[in-house]
Amino acid sequence: MSALSPESPVASKVFPSPNHGERKDGQRPSMLILHYTGMPDEGEALQWLCNPVSQVSAHYFVFGDGRVLQLVPEMRRAWHAGLSSWDGEADINSCSIGIEIANTGHPGGLPPYPDAQIESVAALAKDIVTRWRIPATRVLGHSDVAPGRKVDPGELFPWPRLHEAGVGHWVAPSAMSDGRFFSRGDQGMPIEALQAMLAMYGYEVKISGVFDEDTEKVVSAFQRHFRPERVDGVADASTIMTLRNLIATRPQTAA
Repeated sequence: MSALSPESPVASKVFPSPNHGERKDGQRPSMLILHYTGMPDEGEALQWLCNPVSQVSAHYFVFGDGRVLQLVPEMRRAWHAGLSSWDGEADINSCSIGIEIANTGHPGGLPPYPDAQIESVAALAKDIVTRWRIPATRVLGHSDVAPGRKVDPGELFPWPRLHEAGVGHWVAPSAMSDGRFFSRGDQGMPIEALQAMLAMYGYEVKISGVFDEDTEKVVSAFQRHFRPERVDGVADASTIMTLRNLIATRPQTAA
C-alpha cells in the first residue's frame, strides 16, 4: 500500500490510520473478520479508527453508500479483534484482516445494511480471500471470535449474500421446530457432544458436559451468524442440525 494506491481494487483510496503494528511470529493473513462500527455517525467512526488515542483500527472501512477506504496495510497487524479466539488461535489480530462496516448496529436499533454497501463488502471480501487464500470457514463475524463480548456484525448481516459471491461458509438454517432442546444448567453427554461440535467448527468452548454461561454465549454467537431467526442461546433442534450440516459440508480447501 502506497500513499496513493490501496491494495484492493475495490477500495477507492487510502485513508491511513496510525493504529497498527507487526504481525506476531511472522504470521500472514489467514482469516477475515467483519465488524460493524456501532456508532451513529460514519464519519466519526472513521475518524475514531484513525485516532491514535482510540487504539483501534481495521484494514478497510465501508461506508453506507458502498465507498471503501483502506486504513491499514494488509501485512500489518490492525487492532480490530481484541481478546478473541478461533480454532486454537488466540491472537486473531496477527492472523486476520478486519473490515469495519458503517452501521449503527444494536445501539442504533440494528438497521438493515444497504444493498450498495453489501455489494462492496462482498466484492472486497472476495478479493481478499482470493489473494490470501483464506478458507471459507475462516470468514467470520467479530461475535464468532469473541462470543458474549461482541455481537457484531449482528443477526441481520446478510451472510448468504456473501456466500453467493463466493465468500464464507453457509448452509440454509434447519427449519425451526418443536422438540427437545438444551439450555443453561443442563448436563450430560448430549451437552458434551454439543460442545465438541462447536469446538470442532472453531468456536472457543470448554468441553465439560455442563451447559454453563460460556456455552450459552457460544450458542448465541453461532445462532447470530448461522441461525439468526432466533438468537436466544438455547440449543434447539434447528440450531444443532444447522451446526451438524455446517460441519458435514465444511470445505477442506481455501475459498
